[in-house]
Amino acid sequence: MQVDHHDLAHEFPEFKDEIYKLKISSTHFARLFDEYERTEREVHRIEVEDVPVSDILIEDLKKKRLHLKDEIYALLRNGGVPAH
Repeated sequence: MQVDHHDLAHEFPEFKDEIYKLKISSTHFARLFDEYERTEREVHRIEVEDVPVSDILIEDLKKKRLHLKDEIYALLRNGGVPAH
């Protein structure tokens, strides 16, 4: 089975420099980044190792990853300023 990587460098290559800058300058962004990466690693591990988990659990993890990705993207588009 082909498993895609969803790390932020691949998801947002056009924001590579901005990601780096925000990781070191914004604790909020760094927290979101770390949480996204942890969630991505967990989803990837489950898929690659074919870990037996409920469909609900894997879907919840994927929804969490998507929500975090949306939040991160909004910050990247707004120069690190949260959208209101």
